[in-house]
Amino acid sequence: MYESEFPLDDSIIYLNHAAVSPWPQRTATAVQRFAEENAAFGSQNYPEWIATEHNLKQQLQQLVNAASSDEIALLKNTSEALSVVAYGLSWTCGDNVVITDQEFPSNRVVWESLQKYGVNTRAAYISGADSPEAAILDTLDDRTRLLSVSAVQYGTGLKLDLAILGTACRERGILFCVDAIQSLGAIHFDVQACQADFVMADAHKWMLGPEGIALFYCRQAVMEQLDLKQYGWHMLEDLNNFDNRNWEIATSARRFECGSPNMTGVHALHASMTLILETGMSSIEELVLENTRFIIDFFSQRPDRYQLITPTAKHRYAGIITFRPLHETAESLFDMLRGKNVSCALRGGGIRFSPHFYTPRKRLFTALELLDG
Repeated sequence: MYESEFPLDDSIIYLNHAAVSPWPQRTATAVQRFAEENAAFGSQNYPEWIATEHNLKQQLQQLVNAASSDEIALLKNTSEALSVVAYGLSWTCGDNVVITDQEFPSNRVVWESLQKYGVNTRAAYISGADSPEAAILDTLDDRTRLLSVSAVQYGTGLKLDLAILGTACRERGILFCVDAIQSLGAIHFDVQACQADFVMADAHKWMLGPEGIALFYCRQAVMEQLDLKQYGWHMLEDLNNFDNRNWEIATSARRFECGSPNMTGVHALHASMTLILETGMSSIEELVLENTRFIIDFFSQRPDRYQLITPTAKHRYAGIITFRPLHETAESLFDMLRGKNVSCALRGGGIRFSPHFYTPRKRLFTALELLDG
């Protein structure tokens, strides 16, 4: 059904969308057209490029259910967006930030770097916890300024109940930050339902876009709590009045966009988002979870050969399945799979598969047959 959109080489079994996704055909075509236009006409059509950028923000607003596209900024990556939050907030010595013990370095290092200001980073131990949300909430105290978690953990594939965490944060006056890079484009996400203050995600994973461009959502009510550390022409309210000496910072999330936008990335992600929104997140989520469940069932039926690291409860997984072999090393099995052109990753103490909604079931069969050999 989606073969024309994803003309992957027949030799490749692509199960690595949690790392870097292949582009849809329409995205590759959009970038090629943009490059050809630029080569032939330069910036003659720049007003149309700006319109595409505006449309992209509206697409991303729809994807996360933001109240307005004014709450959406386009930054370089998740790490930049996390740094905007970490170094935009005004900290007091003795404040703390709570994360989990499963976070990718992007959502750990930035908070640990605040130690020089007397800010402590506290890791909630959710590995093996009966309720990871309870473990996280138990780690909060009266000096917790911000909770920052991944919606879906990159290594184990654990999906958190963000609504529980967001509600608790709002009740306690704690800011809530969500790294949604392993969620957006794979499963439904609603910034208003989970009461997030900040959400960030690169485009190059489940959103099927390029590296070098990322969504940064900042709730309007907390926007001015972030002190700006970078300044430039693109963040000004009167954007195109280059002679204005009495400049003011934009009231929208554009205030976080210091300089010229990544127009190649804008055109690429815009094209990818048309596919995601045309398909619909409800359909995408259903197909992603079907593929995940299919793989989980395979490993659940072979407990003597494989151990599942990803939790198997329906509300606890998204698109990531991580497992380890019991009779050989994960590294040796990974090398075998890579030698057979199965694109996957070593993560979380095992091997990580991450098929997307369009991944053909026959490709999953082929990959799993290799594990039965």
